[in-house]
Amino acid sequence: MFAVDTASKDTMGMELLACEPGRAVLRMEVKPLHLNGHQICHGGFIFTLADSTFAFACNSHNKNAVAAGCSIEFLRPSHAGDMLTCEGVEQTLSGRHGIYDMKVTNQRGEVVAMFRGKSAVIQGTVFPEAA
Repeated sequence: MFAVDTASKDTMGMELLACEPGRAVLRMEVKPLHLNGHQICHGGFIFTLADSTFAFACNSHNKNAVAAGCSIEFLRPSHAGDMLTCEGVEQTLSGRHGIYDMKVTNQRGEVVAMFRGKSAVIQGTVFPEAA
């Protein structure tokens, strides 16, 4: 899934550090192109890091899943050169729906943002399962 994720990998420069059932970790360096008019990282880029992490966490059971809703709280600014890491963890999975929490931290371990996403399972699998 990451190999063909042009938005996360190529456009945003994210790295997939871990992906296991119910959990994913992605990382992204804040570059000058990510800065807004206040010279801090644009919230949309932080949101995209969290949303991408959410995508990998909720698809980690090899069932296609999409976002059914989400929210984010921005807690501190990020600046050029900061390394943002987002860890996404499944809180509950019941039937077709899951709830996942993402924590975005900087290289000092400070929490930059918290994101909660609700997933919905749709038809299909991420990759073919072995027979």
